[in-house]
Amino acid sequence: MINIKHYTSPIGDILLASRNEKLIGAWFEGQKYYLANVSDEIIEKDDETLIQAKKWLDSYFNGEKPLIDELELAPVGTDFRKEVWKILCEIPYGKTISYKDIADKIAKKRGIEKMSSQAVGGAVGHNPISIIIPCHRVVGSKGELTGYAAGIDKKKFLLKHEKYYSVADLYKK
Repeated sequence: MINIKHYTSPIGDILLASRNEKLIGAWFEGQKYYLANVSDEIIEKDDETLIQAKKWLDSYFNGEKPLIDELELAPVGTDFRKEVWKILCEIPYGKTISYKDIADKIAKKRGIEKMSSQAVGGAVGHNPISIIIPCHRVVGSKGELTGYAAGIDKKKFLLKHEKYYSVADLYKK
């Protein structure tokens, strides 16, 4: 069974979902892949996980910098997608990384010559826990704002909210 609750953010309503005391979803209403990979029975009910997720989002939108590990996350996806989402969780607040940088990290970790940036983009786009797993911090190789399942306007808002303004801030590890 999946518990859901709605959260009203400054840029739109977000549906929060939990299963077994772990957050499995945070989707903007109407975004691509809304409720993707959710096949269990859904009930509208607050639980401790959803209460904590709402507090985390309140903190974030109040300009604080809550840590991802404050929440128990259990995004549903393939091993490859989970590998990409784990890298997203490492991007510092107010910083960005490119799809190519993520692809290069995965290739290096796997000991292969090359990984597809497009495959990484697909995984980023299917991130089921928006904002908390910060897919909005992923940009094109020249720092351009490309794609966001909830809309580029929301991506711009989130990066501006985090005071990210320049390509010179690109995250490299």
